[in-house]
Amino acid sequence: MTLNNRRRLAACATLIAALAAGVVPATSASAAPAVPGATKATAPAPDMEGVVAALNAAMAEGAPGAMARFTGPDGVQARTVGVRDRESGAAMDVRARFRIGSVSKTFSSVVLLQLVQEKKLELDAPVNRYLPGLLPDDRITVRHLLRHRSGLADYTDAMFEHTVPGFEAVRNRVFSYQELVDLSLSEPRTTEPGVAYKYSNTNFVVVGMLIEKITGKPVAKEYQRRIISPLGLRNTSYVHPDVRIAGLHVRGYLHPDEAGAPLVDSTEQTVSWAQSAGAIISSPADLNTFVTALMRGRLLSSKMLGEMTTVTPTDTTNTRFYGLGLRRYDLSCGTQVYGHTGTVQGFYTYAFATADGRRSLSAMANTSNKGSANTALGGTLEAAFCGKKPTAKASSPAQLRSTALPAESDLPENR
Repeated sequence: MTLNNRRRLAACATLIAALAAGVVPATSASAAPAVPGATKATAPAPDMEGVVAALNAAMAEGAPGAMARFTGPDGVQARTVGVRDRESGAAMDVRARFRIGSVSKTFSSVVLLQLVQEKKLELDAPVNRYLPGLLPDDRITVRHLLRHRSGLADYTDAMFEHTVPGFEAVRNRVFSYQELVDLSLSEPRTTEPGVAYKYSNTNFVVVGMLIEKITGKPVAKEYQRRIISPLGLRNTSYVHPDVRIAGLHVRGYLHPDEAGAPLVDSTEQTVSWAQSAGAIISSPADLNTFVTALMRGRLLSSKMLGEMTTVTPTDTTNTRFYGLGLRRYDLSCGTQVYGHTGTVQGFYTYAFATADGRRSLSAMANTSNKGSANTALGGTLEAAFCGKKPTAKASSPAQLRSTALPAESDLPENR
């Protein structure tokens, strides 16, 4: 046997021994790209009992009903509790449509970023380049809008200072984009452009204006052409200013500010006060499809998705972040999920997926102005993506309420 052959045999023996011990020898060569899904064998199975506990916790905090739908390598799992209609007593139905509130912002962001890809506008250009004279500060850029760093005041703070009277005042009203921007500009700005994160619905009203100015078409047509039709989202629509939710749907119930006051059925409304910031209607299955497609690169180039998922913190916990119309939550098990939360009168929504798009969760509770219910619903994320805690027993609704971080607010709430 030659010296070279003996060396090869010795190297092979060393490699085999290292692999048997679970150790991979270091090399100077760069690692090969991971095969999609190759490292996902260790992803925990969803804790559907924990998901149901979170849904029940939302009901214990005042939601008439709640539901969640999880998709993963092993298929779809859905759970429902309570009712979708208090008057008829109809059970919650995972096939039903509902208002998704600020999850609409991710739809709007995708459309705008596609326009950036098409070189029809630039992320770091002043908004006033495309909408001359709209904003009082030429330093406010397109990127500032998408990251909530424009400093534009959120007009909904004053609009919904008193929850039910504020809602009833706008329930059937039809606003122009300009009217909403004017409401914002009548208030002091919250920060200098680019300095700090401050969530404001005004930002995505201006995003809607940009989409319509650049394309020459209503946002409804751009949602349909660029997202809804390509993904086959049969239960997703933008029907502003129609007040109805067509077909099988969930009824939404708004908590008044006064404790003990009866819930207000808030299902029918124009949502004109939100428009491109929050007026889309969808279903759990469609939301799963949307966030999955987004994270798998079906809607944006890898470069643009990288821009969208470049995030900065939104609070001091270092677990919550915001990119371009996209939230990132870092869960207790180390899993990072991307998506958005949604609040519109009568509905709380979560729609998130893992970075590779292999797992996704959509969850909804049919109430609002009850932050504790929103916080409880957020517990579905931990249960779905982190699975059962190794040493913990099944969580009770009380335990979930005591350990969860307060839900982030997409809309002013007083309870």
